[in-house]
Amino acid sequence: MSSRALLLVNRHARQGEKGISKAIEYLKTLGFDLIEESTEDPKHLAEVILRYQHQVDLVIIGGGDGTLNAAVDGLVETQLPLGILPLGTANDLARTLGIPNSLSEACKIISYKNVQRIDLGCVNGKHFFNVASLGLSVKITQRLTKEAKRRWGIFAYAATALEVILEARPFTAEILINSESVRVKTVQIAVGNGRYYGGGMAVAEDATIDDQRLDLYSLEIKNWWQIILLLPTMRQGRHIHWKTVRSLQGQEIKVQTRKPRPINTDGEITTYTPAHFRVIPKAIAVLVPPEIRN
Repeated sequence: MSSRALLLVNRHARQGEKGISKAIEYLKTLGFDLIEESTEDPKHLAEVILRYQHQVDLVIIGGGDGTLNAAVDGLVETQLPLGILPLGTANDLARTLGIPNSLSEACKIISYKNVQRIDLGCVNGKHFFNVASLGLSVKITQRLTKEAKRRWGIFAYAATALEVILEARPFTAEILINSESVRVKTVQIAVGNGRYYGGGMAVAEDATIDDQRLDLYSLEIKNWWQIILLLPTMRQGRHIHWKTVRSLQGQEIKVQTRKPRPINTDGEITTYTPAHFRVIPKAIAVLVPPEIRN
């Protein structure tokens, strides 16, 4: 792999504007020949990747999980390797891959050119790296402002989550998985492809981003305070052992609800139920630390 790289930075990411000049300096010092592009709307990132696909050997993206998700279709189509500069609030994909938040260290990792192929999740044709979910997480996404994320960082997630939990109301859903149908009354259904989401919570304790499966959990609680008890275990993915949590695994999952409910993919609301989830094994190549094999 040579060092011609397309550098895409979301200037609206929490550390985007501050980090871009440092990133350019680090990468040039490490020998990268950069084409620098930025866009006011991350939705155009896939188009930019397609435009430059024959001029570069890899794509380096600076931003958070939402920025990476906006670019994923371009990465799938071009099959260019991805380098990650964690400049967002949660940086859950970087965490899953063992990429530190230090900008200089993240740049060094890209320069090592250690490639790992990872799976992608897909729901109703929309790709996702980390988790797609409905219920509580959608309400958190709807209420969490860019200003709060920029000012308070990861603490904004916790404060907003607490507000939403206090108002939680169960809904009914049907889950079809492994030729079986399960009817649930739940406050959240999450389907994970990677390991981390929501600022460092784990979808399951043994989840990895190349295990060629999806991990689903359903929070089937009756009282809001039960979620508070669960929260500490969600950091390690051990919530799946609680009686109030249903845990399922499969390569293909369908979720149906009485009325269409919004679905959050990597922190952005992108589709609605009925939902058809599937895993796409080894879908794209990512540059990771040499010692990390997820």
